[in-house]
Amino acid sequence: MATLWHGRFEGGPSEALQALNDSLPFDRRMFREDVAGSRAHVRMLARVGLMSDADAEAVLAALDATETELADGTFAFAEADEDVHTAVERRVTELAGDAGARLHTGRSRNDQVATDLRLWTKRELAELADLVTRFQATLADVAERAGDAYLPGYTHLQQAQPVLLAHHLLAHGWALARDVDRLLAARERTDVSPLGAGALAGSSLPLDPDGTAADLGFAARFENSLDAVSDRDFVAEALFALALLGVHLSRVGEELILWSTDEFGFVSLDDAFSTGSSMLPQKKNPDIAELARGKAGRLVGHLTGLLTTLKGLPLAYDKDLQEDKEPLFDACDTVRLTLLALDGMVATLVLNVDRMAEVADSPYSAATDLAEFLVAEGMPFREAHAVVGALVRAALAGEGALADLVAADDRLGPDAAALLAPGVPVSRRTTPGGAGPEPVAVQKARFAERLDAQRARLDA
Repeated sequence: MATLWHGRFEGGPSEALQALNDSLPFDRRMFREDVAGSRAHVRMLARVGLMSDADAEAVLAALDATETELADGTFAFAEADEDVHTAVERRVTELAGDAGARLHTGRSRNDQVATDLRLWTKRELAELADLVTRFQATLADVAERAGDAYLPGYTHLQQAQPVLLAHHLLAHGWALARDVDRLLAARERTDVSPLGAGALAGSSLPLDPDGTAADLGFAARFENSLDAVSDRDFVAEALFALALLGVHLSRVGEELILWSTDEFGFVSLDDAFSTGSSMLPQKKNPDIAELARGKAGRLVGHLTGLLTTLKGLPLAYDKDLQEDKEPLFDACDTVRLTLLALDGMVATLVLNVDRMAEVADSPYSAATDLAEFLVAEGMPFREAHAVVGALVRAALAGEGALADLVAADDRLGPDAAALLAPGVPVSRRTTPGGAGPEPVAVQKARFAERLDAQRARLDA
């Protein structure tokens, strides 16, 4: 098959140009979207009188056959197929003859490709939002399984205050909820049909962009033909949402790496979601968590690369925009695999709650409770902070156990010393959204409501 522009040129493209120009190796995954867009376009051409009903039926049948061949792997690609769009049109023309040659009436590669990519992105973002929701549900299940277990909360990776394990797990769950919001918001802004914009200026033919938009399930059609074919901000926004999601998954991974070390010992990994060492027989490695951490850098790189590509492009279409698909496809694939693997890893964790409590029960973790005890007695907080800090310093210097020093201090006494008992500090976290039993019980219910709301949005 000749190139799509052969009428203007005496000869064909060089091998180097052909190799650089070809996008078929990666854009062939959009074949269903390309066929769907072509079907809508054909039906529109028939409605407005630019294609006879008989030709439309022949082309639609050829599109059905082409999709079947692509789906079952029997499609024979030709050397001249520079992209999936060329391949589909070529095969449709082979099957439908002259009718197939009318398929591209009133359409440019520019609006065709943008339409395909928007359709693909819409579907993919919804599927990934669903996977995030499933992972959130797993975190909620483990939080429920954790019961009243508690562990140290950290700032600067230094022990700060004990928190319920459920509270800690749901912190990741709420961050992921915002990721779902971003994915679905990006999907909403992607939900605009470019079909009918042509190369950049629309058409003199009586096309019906509103009709094709409705046919394809888009919420709206483009308002400006130049904008419709020239911007990939929807891809950039999708990549941002995926990159930030990857960062949140990386944080989950980092904690699992730490928690599964002998030094922490908070969790044990299931054999199916860990690896061993080729040299060290005792090892059980958290490879999934490490890869979740590493893949986040890959996702950030995809976002940075596309933004750099887009920043200097003039209106309207430029071939640079071909660079939008590989990062998007890879980002979606990467996030999907990471979510599935992390979900299994978290679901099968063995929680070593005794070890968590052992570490969390350090008397120093209750230092803030001691200061708040003094505040409740009327002492200004900064003064109370200094009093407790001095007692901590004395205990660390070997002048006595902190509990004994607190009990002996006439500003504190035995009642304050009782706050250092195992499990007491976490029980005192009572403010809304806090880490103690009462607010966490409320939080669990609110998180369950949030998951239900997400599922309803995804089902709509």
